[in-house]
Amino acid sequence: MTYSQWFEMQGNLHAEVMKKLEGKTQEEIIEYFRFENMVKNEPDFCPLYKDNKKCHDYEKLNCYFCACPNFRFKDDGFEKQDGKTLFSVCSIKSRDGSQFIGDDYIHQNCSGCIVPHRDKYIKNHFNKNWFEAMKDVKVFSETK
Repeated sequence: MTYSQWFEMQGNLHAEVMKKLEGKTQEEIIEYFRFENMVKNEPDFCPLYKDNKKCHDYEKLNCYFCACPNFRFKDDGFEKQDGKTLFSVCSIKSRDGSQFIGDDYIHQNCSGCIVPHRDKYIKNHFNKNWFEAMKDVKVFSETK
């Protein structure tokens, strides 16, 4: 699955949950997206939910931004670094992020970062439209 395919799928899943929450306040929506609630109420939102497993080791994990608005990806890569294609990066260069480096690719590894999973961050970047909140994540390739 490409980043773009995942991005579209996750945005659509988010929209389905948001339809159920129409009329709810921002605080109620953020509360609904807490990991414990999502595992119980939205088991198909994340494959990890089936095993009651968190993607980040954080007690107050909130899944509203299951993907981070600071993540940037380009399906065909940004550039070459030491003969490897760079596919994704962190726009804020979080000190808790890292890179996953393979034989011919580099991907951003966000597993150590909890920035978008904190209530304060979510409140500051809240948008009922996930695609609007995530508008800078997908970097389009130049047309040839």
